Amino acid sequence: MSTEAPAAAEQSSGPAGTWAALRPLVLRLHFYAGLLIAPFLVVAAATGLLYVFTPQLEQLVYDRELHVPANPGTTPVDDQLAAARSAHPGASLMAIRPAPTATDTTQVIFTAPDLPESFRRTVFVDPHTAEVRGILETYGDGQALPLRTWVDNLHRGLHLGDFGRLYSELAASWLWVVALGGLLLWFRRRRTSRKRLLVPEIGAGGRKRLLSWHGVIGTWIALGLLFLSATGLTWSLYAGANVTKLREVMAWETPTVSTSAVPPEHQGHQGHHGHHGHGGHTAHTGGTDVGPERVLRAAEAQGVTAPVELTPPTSGGAYVVKQVQRQWPTQQDSVAVDAASGQVTETLRFADWPVMAKLARWGVDAHMGLLFGLVNQLVLAALVVSLLTTIFLGYRMWWRRRPAGSFGAPVARGTWRQVPLRVLLPLGAATLVVAFFLPLLGISLLAFLVLDAALGRWRAARG
Repeated sequence: MSTEAPAAAEQSSGPAGTWAALRPLVLRLHFYAGLLIAPFLVVAAATGLLYVFTPQLEQLVYDRELHVPANPGTTPVDDQLAAARSAHPGASLMAIRPAPTATDTTQVIFTAPDLPESFRRTVFVDPHTAEVRGILETYGDGQALPLRTWVDNLHRGLHLGDFGRLYSELAASWLWVVALGGLLLWFRRRRTSRKRLLVPEIGAGGRKRLLSWHGVIGTWIALGLLFLSATGLTWSLYAGANVTKLREVMAWETPTVSTSAVPPEHQGHQGHHGHHGHGGHTAHTGGTDVGPERVLRAAEAQGVTAPVELTPPTSGGAYVVKQVQRQWPTQQDSVAVDAASGQVTETLRFADWPVMAKLARWGVDAHMGLLFGLVNQLVLAALVVSLLTTIFLGYRMWWRRRPAGSFGAPVARGTWRQVPLRVLLPLGAATLVVAFFLPLLGISLLAFLVLDAALGRWRAARG
């Protein structure tokens, strides 16, 4: 017996013994999270699937505002702006998006004090005749039209304001936990039969077949689920604020061109007497303005071509012209153009962005289904349908195995006590850190523990 005891202790302290103690905890967490968070995931997935195809729906619903007959002639952007101002007098100009093709309209965007925050009023102008084709309320930097705005608010917060946004943040906070937990359980279960990791057992029956399909589909889509979780959290209410702070601290913010009107060759002389206006260039202070048409030509000379957005100077300074092409990840260049002289004062290439700023741009666009157009949309649709399928299979397995008249539980309570202290302590520390950055995850995890304790006491009371 003295020779067997050390061997047993050594085995229990090895990787296999650690996993044997850790598996019930992972399984219990996966069970509760999958069962209780899945309804939020279903709503987020269904509304997200609808949002993915809103660009095509917008083209149909707002055909008059967005499209015009092809015409070889084009009126200057200055005249198109004048027509938009006449249709919406007294409004403050925010930006201009010139028609990128001969069959598109020019969008002139105004701020409107009577609209909620982040909402604008956009006038659509025929670039050939300067005819106003319509006026719509739009939202955000991407200028989402009313249909997409409605679907976006449904997906993000169920039209319930900040309170409604808690549902989507809760779903995004737990999605990566459920995906990683399920992946770990599946890989450990199939460690002796790797060929069954990615191929379901067609001939199996009952719960075994359900588990096989659940595990295989979950494995195939795990990376996509992690991506949706990470990018979705950037828009969330509380975790999103933490992400923003982290980007500021780590200098991962999206760079922008300076709106100073001083040309680059003079920027080193700012503040020194005798150099202001050197070479005939002076800072724009509300006097001469070359106008949007000339500014756009200057931007085109620097390779900043359509589709672009032109932002006027607020109080002197320079115009900003930036590319707004979202389907190709490299077309995000921008320039600053002096309003008085029409000269380019600064150029910012997407190639010079910090790596994390590029990844953030690509991640957001891919999450919205914009990065590669229809291909991106179809991939997201397949991912969402697969997620809904795994959720259905998970519920089906629980229902078949659920004890009669009981909520059901996969393993006995108190499983955390079986985890070795050398694993439990760093695991607990990591959980606290994650809960700090993802507060809804921490709060809901605490709720799970309370629920688990309550169910244990209820079972004990029933004997």
